[in-house]
Amino acid sequence: MRKRVFSLLLVLAFLSVGFAQDGVTDVGWSLDMVWILISAALVFFMQAGFAMVESGFTRAKNTVNVLMKNLMDFAIGSVVFFIFGYWIMFGKHPLTFDPSTKEGLWDFAMWMFQMAFAGTAATIVSGAMAERTKFPAYLAYTGFITGIIYSVVGRWIWGGGWLAQKGFIDFAGSTVVHSVGGWAAMIGASLLGPRFGKYDSQGNPKPIPGHNIPLAALGTFILWFGWFGFNGGSTLAGTNGAIGMIILNTNLAAATGALAAMVTVWAKYGKPDASMTMNGALAGLVAITAPCAVVSPVSSLIIGAIGGVIVVFAVEFFDKVLKIDDPVGAISVHGVNGAWGTLAVGLFAESKYALASGMGDVNGLFFGGGVHQLGVQFLGVVSVFAWTVVTSFLVFWFIKKTIGLRVDRDIELKGLDIEEHGMEGYADFEIFTTR
Repeated sequence: MRKRVFSLLLVLAFLSVGFAQDGVTDVGWSLDMVWILISAALVFFMQAGFAMVESGFTRAKNTVNVLMKNLMDFAIGSVVFFIFGYWIMFGKHPLTFDPSTKEGLWDFAMWMFQMAFAGTAATIVSGAMAERTKFPAYLAYTGFITGIIYSVVGRWIWGGGWLAQKGFIDFAGSTVVHSVGGWAAMIGASLLGPRFGKYDSQGNPKPIPGHNIPLAALGTFILWFGWFGFNGGSTLAGTNGAIGMIILNTNLAAATGALAAMVTVWAKYGKPDASMTMNGALAGLVAITAPCAVVSPVSSLIIGAIGGVIVVFAVEFFDKVLKIDDPVGAISVHGVNGAWGTLAVGLFAESKYALASGMGDVNGLFFGGGVHQLGVQFLGVVSVFAWTVVTSFLVFWFIKKTIGLRVDRDIELKGLDIEEHGMEGYADFEIFTTR
């Protein structure tokens, strides 16, 4: 009974915070405010998921470095996004938010939600560049991607820019967040070059196993959980009844992404590889992020499954064909599947689902809508790819020519934890092998 009373009081407290402007209580507005802030917290918690996945998929000697990059890209991104990133995206500066009005109070919550998304785009890059990037170089880059590269794309699509005016749909960020992070990761990893020992003298890739698969699995579950706020929160309204549909679609795509990746890698290599299966779940989540509010649950199953298959072949393509060393598969999961999910809007969108979530009357190619929406989605994918690749290249190239992008060979072989941070991720532990 005490727990029930406490829960009721907690709910009433949420509903009463900041909602009695001039003595008037607006319960709907209150619920919207609470929902967007809970969603912002869920998306922020995804930073922990990325940190666990990236550190688990890399070697123990670089654990501290990976964790520090995930911590600092959100810290630096928060400051940069406050100073000018949000203004670029939405044309309104946080310094102008008015706490004496409901609109001003909503702006504070909206900033926090959007900041959590910006942090996600930045942290995607760290995984692909893991184990050989100078820490100061990464710090310099993360401010640019959050404050400029990401924010400009956000302006185009979510801030009423030219792609939004053409009818481009990216409900929760397959392109705005994930493709931006994925394509930036591709450029960074390309300019860095592969880790020492990744390729043999004939150019064939050699596996460099991650040191802690349980940690990576924990990160995958955290990301899956956080994605319910990522996609569901993008309604920006707790009173929007489509939240349940959106979260259902999100979960189904993750599930079929994991299943399809497992089956594909099992058939291809003879073993149900755990790391690829985890990436399959993440690929399904990335793919459904753009269309989650405009497609049916059945379509979500298909979109996620295709994403799971794509990620297996994409990882192999970047690894073996392009010789881009991506320790965690970030390019394939976020860049490639971000593009796939965005195009899926133009294929699978159905008006009854789009109307239910407030996205308008839109049908994709497979549901009688013709090729128009698919063409708009393709234009957005190509435009964002071009913008991100060019700007990321310029920033990484400048960093490489000034402070330097990659650590020395000896530092890389010894591990970045000791040389860059003066500590180990697993101090006082020693691994012994027996024959």
